[in-house]
Amino acid sequence: MRKMTKKVRIGDRAIGGDSPILIQSMTCTPTSDFEGTLGQILELEKAGCDIARVTVNNMDAVRNVYRLKENSHIPLVADVHFDYRFAVEAAHAGIDKIRINPGNIGNKNNVKKVVDACREKNIPIRIGVNSGSVERNILFECKGPTAQALYLSAMAEVRILEELDFNDIVISVKSSDVHTMIEANRLISQACDYPLHLGVTEAGLPESGIVKSAIGIGSLLTDGIGDTIRVSLTTRDLKQEVIAAKKILAACNLLEHHIDVISCPTCGRTQVDLVSLASKVEEEIEKRQIRPKRNLKVAVMGCVVNGPGEATWADVGIAGGTKDVLLFTHEGASFKKIPEENAVERLMEEIVRLSEEES
Repeated sequence: MRKMTKKVRIGDRAIGGDSPILIQSMTCTPTSDFEGTLGQILELEKAGCDIARVTVNNMDAVRNVYRLKENSHIPLVADVHFDYRFAVEAAHAGIDKIRINPGNIGNKNNVKKVVDACREKNIPIRIGVNSGSVERNILFECKGPTAQALYLSAMAEVRILEELDFNDIVISVKSSDVHTMIEANRLISQACDYPLHLGVTEAGLPESGIVKSAIGIGSLLTDGIGDTIRVSLTTRDLKQEVIAAKKILAACNLLEHHIDVISCPTCGRTQVDLVSLASKVEEEIEKRQIRPKRNLKVAVMGCVVNGPGEATWADVGIAGGTKDVLLFTHEGASFKKIPEENAVERLMEEIVRLSEEES
């Protein structure tokens, strides 16, 4: 069961409480480059991203915040380090959330100025702590950037904001070490009810980064921990982060209006080109951008053993045969032989029909 955390509003969306788990990503352009940054935000929107973060590290970036808000459709987060003035000005420019590490913003008076600006504009603050930002005394006490060190550092930052009577907080504790990230978030979840932003930082290139993120984020989600996620990948194609995040949520049964395509690994019984069939089905679903009223399971199987045998719980599926392909529906309600060349088209007809049905 998912832990019920404090609900925090970010623009027209919310994190925590009974809100859906939101997907985040971050632009990689200088925010002073308005056209380039806006293009990436719109690309993320199209891929299904719920919240986009932008670097705000100079006044040119600050000046673009208002224009970016005017031309995009999802909440934007300002990522600010060291100079509190950029956070204050971004708040006044209409940003939806500020991401800071209070420990590197300067003295408490500077943090207070950020807090006052956020309170005035009803903007939440995300406290971000990772292995490289833990205070030296905590590192010494914990003998390195351990899960306990990340936890202690994050809670120290939380207390700074709470002492300023500010509670509109989201917390993220990240590490490039999956086990450390999991344990740190478990400690935070036990200690408070602020919503948690999950992610494995510096996860690497997509092939390995997606695996690390799936293990770290997925483990916590299945524990009921986490309110928003970002898959951090070394990639020029930001859509990969969003697509991977969707797949993680879907695997944890936490994504709404989703079509889950399952397919078998093939074996000596397979008598159809299963790889091509499964690829075509996924391509058609993506191309048509079908959003079913309820989640659907679609099976693309290589033979009747894995088809209506092992996959009878799927809503609809196809299974390879000797000459024809078998089209089947949930729990074997119906079976129909169709030519292999018509398999994808007929399957898509069933998917479209089922997508209109209420749960």
